[in-house]
Amino acid sequence: MGQFESRDPEARSAAGGREQQVARAFVELADTLVDDYDTIDLMDRLIAHSIQLLASDAAAIMLVDASGGLRTVAASSEDAELMELLQLQAGEGPCVECVRTSSAVTVDDLSATDRWPRFVAAVAVRGAFRSVHALPLRLRGEAIGALNLLHRSPGPLPADDLALGQALADVATIGILAERAIRRGEIVAEQLQSALNSRVVIEQAKGVIAQHAGVPMAQAFEQLRSYSRGNNLRLAEVARDIVTRRLDPRTLSAARDIAERRRGSR
Repeated sequence: MGQFESRDPEARSAAGGREQQVARAFVELADTLVDDYDTIDLMDRLIAHSIQLLASDAAAIMLVDASGGLRTVAASSEDAELMELLQLQAGEGPCVECVRTSSAVTVDDLSATDRWPRFVAAVAVRGAFRSVHALPLRLRGEAIGALNLLHRSPGPLPADDLALGQALADVATIGILAERAIRRGEIVAEQLQSALNSRVVIEQAKGVIAQHAGVPMAQAFEQLRSYSRGNNLRLAEVARDIVTRRLDPRTLSAARDIAERRRGSR
């Protein structure tokens, strides 16, 4: 047995389980390095892996748009999306600074910092999180966005978790930009703008589904995502079909009910 290997079987089992989760996460994100993939779905998967592997309560991603401004492209919850909105409205905050400096920004306790007074004041009134850890999505030293890890309780994030989070963000960055476009020297903002436009359509589709099924927006997105993955379709493509009425929202609810019955019968 190695000097640093745990003698506790449960500890070794837990460590092995996490290693498998990490491996699966990188394999899944690396699979996006193909000619055709769904950038918004990639962002959603990055958020899901970050929450699972890094014990975050929520996560969100901002990207730089064609005009140089920041826009939210993915969020795990409405509270997480609100945190991004508060930063955009204040023009300051961990994510904004992370993109500006192309460096990680960690805040163990928002209530104890005076770095961003407008943002901190807004969080005190409307925010649900106490600590934020922002990791840059970097291309050759320049940030094209940031991954925000949010926690409801104050406290630091272990250095190993920060390193893993940065590695996940780096792999996702490669997927966003697509190496062929990088080699040709095309404008990165053009690809990012396409992702942002897809996000608008997805938000519209979520509204249609939520109104039709009488469910919250988060549940509407889950129906949209489950249908696209279950049928091997691009998330933006399914959303566009919902918005243009080429796909009946009832189809998503029916597919969800069938899947739930199948799981219940096992």
